[in-house]
Amino acid sequence: MKREFLDLLDRDVEFRYAVAGYLGLSEALKRLDALAEEQVKLREEQTRLAEEQVRLREEQTKIWEEIKAIREEQTKIWKEIEALREGQARIWEEIARVWKEIKDLREEQIKLREDMREGFESMRRHIDALGARWGIISESAFREGLRGLLEKEFRFKIEKWVRYDSEGFVYGYPSHVDIDVAMRDEKVVLIEVKSHVDKEDVYNFRRKSEFYRIAEGREPTRLIIVTPYADEEAQEIAKQLGIEVFTKV
Repeated sequence: MKREFLDLLDRDVEFRYAVAGYLGLSEALKRLDALAEEQVKLREEQTRLAEEQVRLREEQTKIWEEIKAIREEQTKIWKEIEALREGQARIWEEIARVWKEIKDLREEQIKLREDMREGFESMRRHIDALGARWGIISESAFREGLRGLLEKEFRFKIEKWVRYDSEGFVYGYPSHVDIDVAMRDEKVVLIEVKSHVDKEDVYNFRRKSEFYRIAEGREPTRLIIVTPYADEEAQEIAKQLGIEVFTKV
């Protein structure tokens, strides 16, 4: 059959062309099937790539939104930092102002102390001058002279402070308590004038000053006793209690 088939191909031209056409069509069909399969694969790949591209675009959109949120948060943080810096600058300015006020107050306090020291030194000299006449004047007269001196020379306002001590805080029994009070600006000076001072007089004066503080609700600036004579024990106790004693009178 092979020989006959080959003889036919050799002798019969039409048969030869028919076989050739059949063989070519079969090959073409095979190639078409292969191409179709390849095309399906390409379409599937294209679909996969398109889906991947969509996914990538969604991911990219999400990333850009996160970047935008981060930038907005960063901007907010920088604004808060700037506000904190401005607040800190205001705080330092306020601290500097307060320190300046404290410095000014200290300088003013130093000046007031110097003025008071000079004033009381001058008062001491005037008391010495008044004391020269102590032997011929009474305590009340001396007190009035001292009042005039303080009011005229040092612009102190002098008044007699009198209150009834119903509980006996000062003397141990109910009685009237009187104190000479010299005032100037916010300064309050309590003064006791006596011809002779012992330790009991010092304790009484201290209790008087406490009674004044409780009754008036204000702390005396200075406590002063003016006398021509105070024994050593009285002077020592006065020093311990913060009471100034002027004896050169």
